[in-house]
Amino acid sequence: MKKAIISSVAMALLLLTGCSNNPTPNKSSSQNQAKEVPAVETETVSEENASVINENTNTNADSNEMNMASLEDKMKSIYFAFDKFNISTKMQPVVSADAKIANGDAGQFMIKLEGNCDEWGSDEYNFALGLKRADAVKKALVAEGVEAKRITMVSYGESNPTCSDKTRECWTKNRRVDFKLLP
Repeated sequence: MKKAIISSVAMALLLLTGCSNNPTPNKSSSQNQAKEVPAVETETVSEENASVINENTNTNADSNEMNMASLEDKMKSIYFAFDKFNISTKMQPVVSADAKIANGDAGQFMIKLEGNCDEWGSDEYNFALGLKRADAVKKALVAEGVEAKRITMVSYGESNPTCSDKTRECWTKNRRVDFKLLP
């Protein structure tokens, strides 16, 4: 976003300052007189104004990132039973709350669903299971009114654990779908 704004300002400067106000001679005229070209008023952006534009852009980008992080913290992970990818009745209210945030304050952002698994099973199996979990959450969000085109999915399989202890409680924490917001 920042690059697009800076590029737009630079392009505007080039377009506005690239034209000359000097009349050009008309060589095809038999009288060899200069053809008058109407003067074009140009507006230039001073370095002070450009720095203000950059500061505002940086402030907006920082504010946008802080807003995304704040909204991500409000969106709760969806947890799954061992070797399952269906959303339990216990997790349905969490999905509904996440959908309200996605349709409300986070309506301007893309949503990335990150499927995760515990360490049980082969890498291939867990990547497939993580994707099935992310897809189940996507379908539930779409059923709650979130636009499908705003949602992307990725599976990390067992490679992104939140807990590394060898306990049932830890494995339960790793069987989840996390939410990330993208600009």
